[in-house]
Amino acid sequence: MDDHRKIYLSEKDMERLRNIVGERQQSKELQLLADELDHAIVLPQEEIPPNVVTMNSKVLFEDVDTKKTSEITVVYPQHADAANRKISILAPIGAALIGLSVGDTIEWPLPGGKKKTLRILEVLYQPEAAGRRDL
Repeated sequence: MDDHRKIYLSEKDMERLRNIVGERQQSKELQLLADELDHAIVLPQEEIPPNVVTMNSKVLFEDVDTKKTSEITVVYPQHADAANRKISILAPIGAALIGLSVGDTIEWPLPGGKKKTLRILEVLYQPEAAGRRDL
């Protein structure tokens, strides 16, 4: 993890994500998510900046190496639906993007030893900014 990068999580997201991590058998990917949680700045939902990727946020990001852009929604595992671009927080890309702000870049390991460098271009929808504190 880049120690200069700040990630933000709401109190509600942190509680839910800690439960998810605690319920599952530890893997390399799950440990990376747990490490991100350990370094997160936790805020009440109403104080989360609108340019931060939270759970259930729709985000536009770029693969820095290929310049390809993608749009996904980061969701809890039970709501994952690849056909509708709803990516689980437990997937490498979901775990990489959570808590980042527009303009942030992260290098994230993928299965098979590869790495991706991703940049957040825009948060297209964020539940907290939309007043949806129930998601």
